Amino acid sequence: MIHLATSRRRPVTHPKGARGRRTRQQLLDAAEAAFGRRGYFETSITDITRRVGVAQGTFYVYFPSKRAIFTELVRERSRDLRRTIQEAVRGAADRREVERLGFQAFFRFIHRHRSMYRIVRQAEFVDPALFRWYYRRFAQGYVRGLKEAMGDGQIRSLRPEVLAYCLMGIGDFLGMRWVLWEKSGPRPAVIETMMDFILRGIDAAAGGRRSR
Repeated sequence: MIHLATSRRRPVTHPKGARGRRTRQQLLDAAEAAFGRRGYFETSITDITRRVGVAQGTFYVYFPSKRAIFTELVRERSRDLRRTIQEAVRGAADRREVERLGFQAFFRFIHRHRSMYRIVRQAEFVDPALFRWYYRRFAQGYVRGLKEAMGDGQIRSLRPEVLAYCLMGIGDFLGMRWVLWEKSGPRPAVIETMMDFILRGIDAAAGGRRSR
């Protein structure tokens, strides 16, 4: 498992009770909106608390610093995304269906959290270890699934980590083009082209065969 660099700051706290959990989530949602709109360095803690309608003192009950809430936001959205995809592909018949359902779930998720594109990219400058963790943690699960599919003979035997990052790159850039820029989502024709490429590549000999 990839571990983030340790910090001497007071750790993030998790107040108990429904009200505490609700306030914490509201702060994270507000941070997502603020960081996505203004960027990490231009956002202040006041910008976050103002969106929730709480005092700065309340912020420090949950997070010791702006850096702490940024880190927690990236980690929590990473967990949310991975959980969303896992639920979407549960019960899928084979790896082709897993890829299709997984990509569709990914596009739906980032449509709801478009700010995370900007936030994750900012992490490269705010906390490089967090930036690497985000992609490596996602890749870990992807690699496991690809290895299983290779072992079952569902897909060709390739280097699973290389393949995982190739597929992640496809999702990242198609999402940027059709979700972030157009604020909608990939049309069916885009999904079909993507799946045909994933399953057949750019080999001209495979051009006449289409994925189902």
